[in-house]
Amino acid sequence: MQHYILFGTAIGACALIWEGDRIIGAQLPEHDAETARRRLAKRAPDAEENGAPPVFIRTAMAEIVALLSGEPRDLSHLPIDLARVPAFNRKVYEVALAIPPGETLTYGEVARRIGDPGAARAVGVALGRNPFAPIVPCHRILAAGGKTGGFSADGGVETKLKMLTIEKARTSAMPGLFDALPLAARPG
Repeated sequence: MQHYILFGTAIGACALIWEGDRIIGAQLPEHDAETARRRLAKRAPDAEENGAPPVFIRTAMAEIVALLSGEPRDLSHLPIDLARVPAFNRKVYEVALAIPPGETLTYGEVARRIGDPGAARAVGVALGRNPFAPIVPCHRILAAGGKTGGFSADGGVETKLKMLTIEKARTSAMPGLFDALPLAARPG
């Protein structure tokens, strides 16, 4: 039986979906709980809302809330069910899980790390289908040159920039003149 829970964060209503002792889906922030609930109904129509989640879900909720409040959190220890995703996507998600808060990679760097340097577009497609965001931190993967690339969450690229700003993410190893500004305000 599948269950879900909605919970508030600093940037909107998130959700977790689980079956047994594994997380089978996570949902990025929506502007309100009702919008989140509608999106969940499309993703997991058989899941039932559960107001008394097990310990591992309460732990995951607390970790996500902390991350989206600006605390550097590595969520890679959370029990997600990667067996449910295609092999290529699993490789992409495993690379994404290894990106620490505040750091980024490009689609091309992820493609090289999975051993398929020509697969940057396919990496983007896999990330667009990420069922575990923000646990699998697809927001930390950018287009070449520090450009944002796409983002399928409510609010699109604006939400991605908000999440990266919360994490004080660097888009390059070199310090920049505008590093103290939110990503949305940085020139060019």
